[in-house]
Amino acid sequence: MSLADMTNLTSDTAKALRGLLGVAGLRPHDIVVVGCSTSEVAGHRIGSASSADIAEAIMDGLLPIIREDQLYLAVQCCEHLNRALVVERECADRYGLELVTVVPHLKAGGALSAAAMREYSDPVVVESISAHAGMDIGDTFIGMHLRRVAVPVRLEISKIGDAHLTMARTRPKLIGGERALYPKTS
Repeated sequence: MSLADMTNLTSDTAKALRGLLGVAGLRPHDIVVVGCSTSEVAGHRIGSASSADIAEAIMDGLLPIIREDQLYLAVQCCEHLNRALVVERECADRYGLELVTVVPHLKAGGALSAAAMREYSDPVVVESISAHAGMDIGDTFIGMHLRRVAVPVRLEISKIGDAHLTMARTRPKLIGGERALYPKTS
């Protein structure tokens, strides 16, 4: 991919994240999970052509916004690491997440999780998480890492590079049946 393509990946990722955050109504210290196939972004089959350069371009679109909004970014590893996640230790401590021992890299974990290991100030890997919102770049199936009631978020942007983009926010469960009252924001 050219330098212009990389710049577009960064700006498209930032645009998608800003759109998601605009809908999701997250608060400081909430978690955004991102799964990404850099192979799919480049137009290849998932897991066949991981790219550190593409991962860096995507991370450049994610991290400044995440940090500015005081959120936590959980980057999902690939299936070879059972979709474990790279998070900042502060996130793991705040949410009581159980650490696992592994170092994600390009061929086991994926390019974006390897980038998170380099970019985070104190990265750790956890087995699971219950995130407040998420972005799935390339159909990596982040659903297992979202809170119980996920609500699809549809924006004008539906691809990052050549990869299909899906996003979701979460909300608390609605309970109580027909006599219950619910806030207008659910």
